Amino acid sequence: MRLAPSDVLRLGLLGIRVRRTRAALSALGISIGILTLVLVTGIPASSGSALDQKLAALGTNLLRVQPQPNQKPPVLLPEEAARMAARIGPVSRTSAVANTHTIVRRSDRTDPNDGLGLTVLAGQDDLLPAVNGRVASGRFLDPSTDRLPTVVLGHQAAARLGIPRIVPDQEAPQVVIEQRWFTVIGILDPIPLAEDLDRSVLVGWQAAKQELAFDGHPTVVYVRADEDAMEAVADVLPATVHPELPGLVQVSRPSDALAAKRAANSTFSALFLGLSGVALLVGGIGVANTMYISVLERRSEIGLRRALGANRRQIRGQFMTESVVLSFLGGVAGTAIGALATVAYTSYQGWPPVIPLSAVVMGTGGATAIGALAGVYPCVRAARLSPTEALSSA
Repeated sequence: MRLAPSDVLRLGLLGIRVRRTRAALSALGISIGILTLVLVTGIPASSGSALDQKLAALGTNLLRVQPQPNQKPPVLLPEEAARMAARIGPVSRTSAVANTHTIVRRSDRTDPNDGLGLTVLAGQDDLLPAVNGRVASGRFLDPSTDRLPTVVLGHQAAARLGIPRIVPDQEAPQVVIEQRWFTVIGILDPIPLAEDLDRSVLVGWQAAKQELAFDGHPTVVYVRADEDAMEAVADVLPATVHPELPGLVQVSRPSDALAAKRAANSTFSALFLGLSGVALLVGGIGVANTMYISVLERRSEIGLRRALGANRRQIRGQFMTESVVLSFLGGVAGTAIGALATVAYTSYQGWPPVIPLSAVVMGTGGATAIGALAGVYPCVRAARLSPTEALSSA
């Protein structure tokens, strides 16, 4: 007689219901492998999503143009370098800063070397939008302050000089640059894509010329361009900003460092995926062992069913169903626990939780496939038992 699929399923579940502890331990091996698989795909995917959001907020279309380092004599960019770069079609915004090679101090009574490690930069009024920076307190340089002895401090420079914030309606703090007093009018938030500005003291472009003997040549030009045209813009920037010596101009993309970090994370993810594959293999071996022992323990049942008319195909179907269901349940449990663990960890880190659909499909599908493979030999072994052999060994 032919058994309906529902009958085969009930027979397959019989062994799981009767031997619950052994079935749970076998499914646990599969669950650990699937849990690992979901974790090592979900956590890097969530981290990558958070990084993508951060880059999108910061702007991945930023290019940094500066002379090649360690050139003798030093290469000077033209004074109009930022305006020259702005003529490139896909460029949307440009600005520049220049090192004034001066020392900043908290007061005229402190050590002359007090400001070592901080850079005094001449900054253009439109710098902040170009680097996507924000003012933490106070205000930024503008045309009304461009010629006045005023400065804006980067995040680390403010901490180093002991000026945490600008308080409205109170006398503004001052710093000393080249024996001249400058009033602090603003403090910046950290700028991840221009970290050199965090350690800088920004002076108005014209004020730097008047007070600090600045020659007007920028040392760094920041360029923002259309995302799709970044490579093309980077190729023409050296010849645009310095037509005479384009080979001595360096163009870099600050966000590439973050992209490299993401690539390193992907490498580790591949390693962890390999480890999860090993865990799946171990779980599959555990299922195969359980099914094999189950065949040995249930010889009398097999012999009785054969004596009552069950054929080999039905015996194979019973044990294969049991193996597949056992692995499927382990896969579902591992996927659910892995997803919950991923959501918990990413929530703790403040990342958007991302569970790749491929991990869910690979988890349950892989577990089911492993269960089918693990059950092949025990099923064949059970089907080969003759009724007399099975009953005589019971």
